[in-house]
Formats: sequence, C-alpha cells, structure tokens
Amino acid sequence: MLWAPDRWAATTGLLMLVTLAAFEQMGVSTALPTLVHDLHGESLYSWPFTMFLATAVVGNVLGGRLCDRRGPAPVLMAAPLLFALGLVVAGSSHEMTQLLVGRALQGIGGGAQIVALYVLIALVFPERDRPVAFGALSAAWVVPSLIGPTIAGLVTQYLNWRWIFLGLAPLVLIGWALVVVVLRRLPAFVPSESGQRRRGLTIAAVAAAVGLAVLSWAGDHPNVVGIVVVLVGLAFVVPALRVLLPKGTLSVRPGLPSVVLARSLLSGAFFGSQIFLPLVLQQVHGFSPALAGVPLTIAALGWSGASWWQGRHPDIARPLLMRRGFLFITLGLVLVTFVAPVWGPPWVAAPAWVFAGLGMGLAVSSVSVLVLKLSPEQDRGFNSAALQLSDLFGQSLFVGLGGVLVAQLGPTLGWPPLNAVLAACTLFGALVLSRRAASNS
Repeated sequence: MLWAPDRWAATTGLLMLVTLAAFEQMGVSTALPTLVHDLHGESLYSWPFTMFLATAVVGNVLGGRLCDRRGPAPVLMAAPLLFALGLVVAGSSHEMTQLLVGRALQGIGGGAQIVALYVLIALVFPERDRPVAFGALSAAWVVPSLIGPTIAGLVTQYLNWRWIFLGLAPLVLIGWALVVVVLRRLPAFVPSESGQRRRGLTIAAVAAAVGLAVLSWAGDHPNVVGIVVVLVGLAFVVPALRVLLPKGTLSVRPGLPSVVLARSLLSGAFFGSQIFLPLVLQQVHGFSPALAGVPLTIAALGWSGASWWQGRHPDIARPLLMRRGFLFITLGLVLVTFVAPVWGPPWVAAPAWVFAGLGMGLAVSSVSVLVLKLSPEQDRGFNSAALQLSDLFGQSLFVGLGGVLVAQLGPTLGWPPLNAVLAACTLFGALVLSRRAASNS
C-alpha cells in the first residue's frame, strides 16, 4: 500500500512535509515567550499565530484553485519552497516585523501545500488505499506532539530559538525533493471544461483572512469592545464562507456540504475544549504544567491508534466511522466536564480525553476520505481547500467562545457550559451530519 515501489517516494515526501510542519508548530508554541521577549514584541504576543492562520486561509484557497486549473504539481513545486523561505526569514529575524513576514510566508506556503497533498493522494492512491494514507498523515503528528515541545524547549534553552526555524529548513527541502520525484511521474494534467466557474475566490479568501485575524484578536479581549469586534469579524467571515465552501454547507445540505461542515464541528469541539483542559488541571487541581499535559499526550496516541485502525478497515462505511467518532468525542466532552469543579476527580481527564482522541482518529480521516470520494476530479482542489478552511474556522469560533466564557466566569464555571455547547454540536454531527453524509456516499 503505502510503501509499494511506485509510492514510497510519495509516502516519504508527504509524511516528511507534514511532520516537519507539525514540529514547527509545536516548536513555535514552546519558544514563543522567549522569541517575543528577544524581539521586544510582547504587545504582539499572539500575532505570530494569528499571522500564520490568516495567511494559511489565503494559501488554502489559492492552492486549491491552482490545483483545479493545473494540477497539484505547480503548487507542490512552489509551496514547500515558500514555507522553507518563511522559516529562514523568521529564523533570521531581528525585529517583530520580519518575524511576522516569515510567518506569513509559512502560512501561505503551508496552506497551499496541505491542499495540494490531498489532491496528490487522490492521484497516487486508489480509493481503497486512501484511508491508510490519511491515517498515516494523522500519525505524522504524533511524534511532534510527544517530543516536539521538549526538543524545542531544549533548543531554546541551550542553543537559540532561531534554530527551531533554521534547523527545519533543510529537511523541508529534502521532503520537497522527494515529492518532486513523484510529480515527474504523474501524467500530464488536462484541465476539465466541466468544472464550475467560481468568481471572487481571491477576494473572499482575503476577507476570510481578515475576519479570522479580527476574531483571533477578539478572543484575547473578552469585553464589550471584543464583542463588537466579533460582530465585525463575522461580517467579513460569513459572506466569505458562502463563496469558499461548497454550496449548501451552511444550510447542511446532504452529501459533500455536510461532510465539510462535519470537519468544522470535529476540530472546533475537540480543540475548543482541549485548549482549556491544562488550565483547569493547573488552576483548579494544582497540577504541574508537565502533569497537566499528560491527557493531551494520551489523546494524541488515541488519535493515532484510531487513525491506524480505520486505515486497516477500508470496507467499513466512512459515514459509520464518522458517527462513531462523533459519539466518542461527545462521551469524552461529557466525562471531562466532571473535572471542572474543585470536588471533581482530576484523574477522569485521562480516560475522557482518550475517548475524544479515538473519536478524532476515526472521524477526521473518514471525513478526508469522503471529501475526495465525493469530489469530481476538477473540484478536488477547491473541496480540499474548503475542508481546511472549515477546520480553521471551527477552531477559531469555539476557541474564541471558550476564551470569553473562561475569562468572564473562570475555568470552574466557564468551561462546563462550553463543553455543553460542544457536546451538543458533536451529537448533532452524530445524529444528523453522519446520516446526511451517507446519503450521497
């Protein structure tokens, strides 16, 4: 399957690119306090993340559009190089402006790259083998999740935070070179005349990026001004999403639209709750930072294990695995809420978040497989980009909501209503979206 003679280069290249992007993301999270202090940018603390996410939206859309017009080859020839250039620019920064430029280059390159890799999977792997390919992509995040923060901490402490960026750049070039070998073997791309003519994608992408940046800022300012800014951000985002997502996504139309919407609820529910779990364990139960991170590590292992399992069972219907995944996450959200009170048993966090990780492993890979299955060849780029955008905005929306609730009510009172909302969303995914996804699959 993955390591067949005609696929080993594709598998190695795409796994390297995804793993290195994951290491970079984990590393920046760890090194951010130090690098922001060194560059005298404390007032712009969250902007290295915001800049990356906002420009990744533009990269997703432009990469998807180019994939549909010319195939994945041009995007994969340029996007990893742009990401590597961003690493060099960020790693050599002596002021925050240069760092943010580097992060913008990484965002555009990384956003375009992941969309093109999805399209490449559709070209290299037959439908029956795609579950195991997406399972491998999920597994590529496990090692960075487990050891990435530790390595980044050691590099920052004993060398310099710049090497978190500069040290990855040569490895990205190796992954790029392996993918180029595969691209040369692909048949010439012939654009389809039957593809939809979509207008305004670039303008919508810029509007969505601006809206995402505004929403991210509002999440850090949970006050009256922040609420007003949220409304402004939504005024940018909602019209843009109507252009950037498959028609009928916001109205839960059966088939592809419901599958794309499912990705938003999956990522939003999981990460929207997980980001506050260490905070609850530390502030309410007095856990050390290292011990508070254990449930997250266990969840990453559960995610990887479930992704591997679903890849070994390609004959199971993907909508069924979506439903099971949503139900596992719902169970995890309900159980982990018992950790919030002072009297709550903190040990429940570990098994609860194992269930949530298992749910993500089953459902996320299944959603990716379904998107390619339901996409005509000429729309794979657009729909893969829509999947990434759905992921980003789901996380942004629910993390922002959680930030407001936790800031206003505290972790003990603010986290439970957040989890209730998220559990209602995942239950909706299990009962409605999974069924509607099955209607056209």
